[in-house]
Amino acid sequence: MSTLQVVLLLIALVLGGSFGFFIRSKQFKEEEHKKRKEQEKALQDAKNKAGEIILKAENDAIEAHRELQKTEREKRRKLQEAEERLLKKEQNLDDKIEALDKLKLQLEEKAEALKEDRENAKKALAEQESKLQEIASLTPDQAKELLLKQIESEFQEDLVSYARQLEAQVKAEVDEKAKTILAEAIQRYASETTVESTTTSVSLPSDDMKGRIIGREGRNINAFETTTGVDVIVDDTPGNIIISGFDPIRRYIAKITLERLVEDGRIHPARIEETYAKAKEEVNMLIKELGEKTAFEVGVAGLQPNLLKILGRLRFRIAYGQNVLKHSREVAFLAAELAGLLGANVDICKKAGLLHDLGKAVDHEVQGKHAFIGRDILKKFGLSNEVLHCVEANEADVEAKTLEAKIVQVANLISVSRPGANKENLDQFIKRLSEIEHLAKDFEGVNSAFAVQAGRELRVFVDPEQVDDLAAIKMSHAIARKIEKQLQYPGKIKVEVLRECRVEAFAE
Repeated sequence: MSTLQVVLLLIALVLGGSFGFFIRSKQFKEEEHKKRKEQEKALQDAKNKAGEIILKAENDAIEAHRELQKTEREKRRKLQEAEERLLKKEQNLDDKIEALDKLKLQLEEKAEALKEDRENAKKALAEQESKLQEIASLTPDQAKELLLKQIESEFQEDLVSYARQLEAQVKAEVDEKAKTILAEAIQRYASETTVESTTTSVSLPSDDMKGRIIGREGRNINAFETTTGVDVIVDDTPGNIIISGFDPIRRYIAKITLERLVEDGRIHPARIEETYAKAKEEVNMLIKELGEKTAFEVGVAGLQPNLLKILGRLRFRIAYGQNVLKHSREVAFLAAELAGLLGANVDICKKAGLLHDLGKAVDHEVQGKHAFIGRDILKKFGLSNEVLHCVEANEADVEAKTLEAKIVQVANLISVSRPGANKENLDQFIKRLSEIEHLAKDFEGVNSAFAVQAGRELRVFVDPEQVDDLAAIKMSHAIARKIEKQLQYPGKIKVEVLRECRVEAFAE
């Protein structure tokens, strides 16, 4: 390469570099100018936004100031109104205090006057007693007794008339109110009256089945009695076998077991045990279902499953010939209705009425009175003290301290005392009637006494020469109180004292 070419090449390189530097410098200046404009625009936008924010803040501050002034005016107005009310109350209080001071002064004056009158009366009475003692030479007690007898003798007819009037008036009002309440409660719950027998019998298709039940040398019947825990009585009654046992549930399981064995026809010890196990499981399920169903029908919720099982056991418990579960359901309905009419707690009465005889489900297994057994069971399940008291108050030794406990007692008496609901032993019934009559005959002046209306009424005939009208009234109340203290009976007994005066004359 020649020197000229090298020079030209160098010149070209210098010119190219200078041109490139010029172009690059121009682009850099344009970019810098563009960035400066963008920064100026961003700065202007920021200034505009700051102005808007400051303006908005000023407006918010003005609005807050106005709102604060409005709130302050409202508080001042309320404060002024409260101050005016306080002034009025203070004025009323001053007026009442002034009136009370005047009343106090008047009462003090009256008390002083009464004190003076009392002193004068005591002096007059002392003078009269002194004169009476001087005249009659009697002690104060003797004089008092003589004076009372004299007043009673002079105003006997008036006293008898007034006493009869008051007694008739009170009795009419009380009887009417009680009849209304009880009638409404019973009408709202109208259930059938049933009396159940404690005898469990099993019908057989033929008498030939008795031999199969007994088995060879009594093998089957012995196995059945050992497995079920009951006694089987096979007598000459055609087509019938009787199952005996103190436990009603055990007796019912045995009945189902025997019925299924008779239906199946295969009767031997292994089959007896298998059938008994199935029947026992089914009865346990039935007991739980009965408890749940009864609680649902009555409207009692929240009872624990184990408590419902105990409740269901009452289906197989008989008291005075009456199914205890049906009786408990009836008492719950009656107690709820009575509570609603009397303004008592309906839930407590309903729950206590349903559970009041719970102890009878296990009283053949646990020692003690069924009311206390039921109370202890319910206490373990966390029921309220009000319900526990209602349950324990069904025992005669416990006094009913609440209205709900008394309502449950009344509902229980209504249920057990209705015609046909109580199947008492005839000997006990006759004994009770005899005791009522003898109790009345112990009073002086009684000629005869008769218990009628199934023991609901006692008619006492007295000697008119010994017992006057006033004494007859006193005697009726005395006999009634004595019956209450010495006898136990369901419901109430009406005591009538009859005084008949006969006058005879002969025409010759």
